[in-house]
Amino acid sequence: MTFDMLRMFRSRMYLALSLMTAVLLFGILGYRFISGYNWIDALYMTIITVTTVGFSEVGPMDGTGKIFTVILIVTSVFIFAFAISVITEYVLGRNSLQLLKKKKVENKIGSLTNHVIICGFGRNGMQAAQRLNAYKKPFVVIEKDREVIEKYEEDVLFVEGDANDDEVLKNAGLVNAQYLIAALPDDAANLFVVLSARQMKKNLFIISRASLVTSQNKLRLAGADKVIMPDKIGGDHMASLVVMPDLITFMDKLSMEGEHTTNLEEVAIEDFSGNMECNSLRDLDLRKKTGCTIIGYIEPNGNYIINPEADLKLQPKSKVIVLGRPEQIRKLNEMFHIV
Repeated sequence: MTFDMLRMFRSRMYLALSLMTAVLLFGILGYRFISGYNWIDALYMTIITVTTVGFSEVGPMDGTGKIFTVILIVTSVFIFAFAISVITEYVLGRNSLQLLKKKKVENKIGSLTNHVIICGFGRNGMQAAQRLNAYKKPFVVIEKDREVIEKYEEDVLFVEGDANDDEVLKNAGLVNAQYLIAALPDDAANLFVVLSARQMKKNLFIISRASLVTSQNKLRLAGADKVIMPDKIGGDHMASLVVMPDLITFMDKLSMEGEHTTNLEEVAIEDFSGNMECNSLRDLDLRKKTGCTIIGYIEPNGNYIINPEADLKLQPKSKVIVLGRPEQIRKLNEMFHIV
């Protein structure tokens, strides 16, 4: 069952409904002008004739009227039978398509590992999905609004349901997920999602949205690793554009996607170790090999070093942050087979 077949069924259904309407009009006009009935009686006679309920005529009928009735009965039987078969086929076909689509989505989700689960596809959830898609990071969205799902289901993997439901989280592949983003508009709903997800998977990295300052500590206590306040970030950003507009505009360009914009990338030291001897940042020599510049170093304990020295000794499970244009980042990823 395909979308083309569904469209074909829909067009056939419209045809069937049109034919049924034409039969009713044919019957009403025939009884009105052939048998001389008034409009109400003509409508009544048409309905009891095409539905074959067996009631008697509302008035005397001559031979012409009887022949017309026979023609109307034969015609309506075939057309109504056709209409019923088309409508039934359309309904069954639509149900089959929905089941097929649901099974296909379940299979795709089942094959994912280290993916991201986004709870809620509102403004923040949609922005998160767009950025993840730009970085080719697999993700699944939990959303309970059927209209939203139908609007975006061609491009996004959806699980329909309430993110507070443990079974829905399981259906989204929580066992194999690496991250969870709680982007629901209500802080209390996000709190329950964080609690449920943390209980189900201890090593899951959870990022939660918060609207109120008082919700931040509660979300962290519930198990959120990071709590983001979009409204606060937006206000800070607008104020910064007044105080230091050029710097903020430059920072904005670092995170933009495009052929001619700069970009940032986070790379684990393990991604380099299999391809070269790397004891220090100088050994990596990424500037010469790829054009990228190392602007930050993240130690295994999570400590950040901005603009690290070239002789900085590299440690296992640490990361470097590099700056480069998209083609330079692409070259870096291809050279060291970074996913």
